[in-house]
Amino acid sequence: GEALTKYLPKILPALLAALAAAQGTPEEVQELEYCQAVILSVSDEVGIRTIMDTVMESTKSEIPETRRAAATLLCAFCTHSPGDYSQYVPQLLRGLLWLLADGDRDVLQRSWDALNAVTKTLDSAQQIAHVTDVRQAVKFASSDLPKGGELPGFCLPKGITPLLPVFREAILNGLPEEKENASQGLGEVIKLTSPASLQPSVVHITGPLIRILGDRFNAGVKAAVLETLAILLHKVGIMLKQFLPQLQTTFLKALHDPSRTVRIKAGHALAELIVIHTRPDPLFVEMHNGIKNADDSAVRETMLQALRGIVTPAGDKMTEPLRKQIYTTLAGMLGHPEDVSRAAAAGCFGALCRWLTPEQVDDALTGHMLNEDYGEDATLRHGRTAALFVALKEHPAGIVTSKYEPKICKIITGALVSDKIPVAMNGVRAGGYLLQYGMTDGAAKLSTTVIAPFVKSMNHSSNEVKQLLAKTCTYLARVVPAERIAPEYLKLAIPMLVNGTKEKNGYVRSNSEIALVYVLRLRDGEEFHQRCITLLEPGARESLSEVVSKVLRKVAMQAVGKEEELDDTILT
Repeated sequence: GEALTKYLPKILPALLAALAAAQGTPEEVQELEYCQAVILSVSDEVGIRTIMDTVMESTKSEIPETRRAAATLLCAFCTHSPGDYSQYVPQLLRGLLWLLADGDRDVLQRSWDALNAVTKTLDSAQQIAHVTDVRQAVKFASSDLPKGGELPGFCLPKGITPLLPVFREAILNGLPEEKENASQGLGEVIKLTSPASLQPSVVHITGPLIRILGDRFNAGVKAAVLETLAILLHKVGIMLKQFLPQLQTTFLKALHDPSRTVRIKAGHALAELIVIHTRPDPLFVEMHNGIKNADDSAVRETMLQALRGIVTPAGDKMTEPLRKQIYTTLAGMLGHPEDVSRAAAAGCFGALCRWLTPEQVDDALTGHMLNEDYGEDATLRHGRTAALFVALKEHPAGIVTSKYEPKICKIITGALVSDKIPVAMNGVRAGGYLLQYGMTDGAAKLSTTVIAPFVKSMNHSSNEVKQLLAKTCTYLARVVPAERIAPEYLKLAIPMLVNGTKEKNGYVRSNSEIALVYVLRLRDGEEFHQRCITLLEPGARESLSEVVSKVLRKVAMQAVGKEEELDDTILT
């Protein structure tokens, strides 16, 4: 009883050490029984605190045997303890989820069992109350994983089943903000789980989410649920086939929601759904009619974006007559008077190019994207140049052919010097995507005639154009491997970016600095930087070394910013 409590700080470490030492030997079972007998005889508050602190501390040990022993004791304690450890649940969740990132299979299994035992002790009110603790613990546990990595403990056979009741309870019975919080948390957990481990839970996850979307909740709840369903579809796709009709109806309804965020998320979810669709024509027809009949420009632009979302992965599933109708509608919108509708239609038109027949591609290029017959109509020129840069981004191999390449370069060069800022910005984007294709695709040749006009847009009268040029140079440095970057591009781009670091406008300056850090690959050491120096004229070398020593070394030490989307036809 309580007499034991005051000796626990000495007894527990000894028990853990003995259990760790006995692993893999015939004595292991006996040792574990002794240890369990001791910890399960403790039920007073002070004793439970001592057990928690000591065992939790041992789960952080560098020695796998110690972590294994600690996880085993925690599992026994959480499963059979006679005392009340409810106040330690946040601490347990954090410690056990942290152990689910462990490299040791035994530690993973025992921690998983312990987590399962802990969540089984919670009643519905406690489950809802602990959603935020779970989210924070998951974030903490996954903080060292590589981008897109999975948490080893979530990839055990039953994966995330210990956490599902917590999320499910909050999604079905929480207040609106609790529903939203739990939906987002569930999405985060799904991202960290392997498809095979998700399989047993797919029905338990999808049912409640669809049910919530059918009810009248606020936009935050709907957006969070749609996002989680999109993540789930992305992970397990075909396993959700049985839900396809319900999901399709639900997503299409959400495309007409008053909230823009909900409409955009519904479009993303449809883009994941179309991949498992075998006969998607009715879905394409529904979108096409929605675009033609929308009175509200805000609904029209999100419809166009949703159409682009399903065309990009699955345009080949569309029947030919329908593709022709959609092509005609989109081509007719390239001069649309409303900026957002025009940009969204241009994005859709550019993305559709991948699935067109060779004759249709010729028509798209000669009749629209490379057609300079727009007179004084700046909106039509904007729509056509936007469609061109999206086509260069999505399907360059289909349009950058020997027949069209000179004309594409001419259109881009003309756009770059336009005094219409949106047209010049489209020129920068198109130039960037064309250079990316020339440098990354082994079969492509580099369109060198575009390089000089492209980098000279640092001298454009508009700060927006200068800023975009710097961002595009950053983008190219991120997507093109060092060994593929063309010397003729570096030779012209580096001095221009150095000039950009001397501009009056703060945004242009800081974007030029960031671009140089990427272009010279200063975060990866000196080798590439030295190679760049040899390409430059003596005067340009001096200017560069001055900027590097005074400014760029500091910039390179700062945290890496998140990648920005160059394509402004995508709605956010």
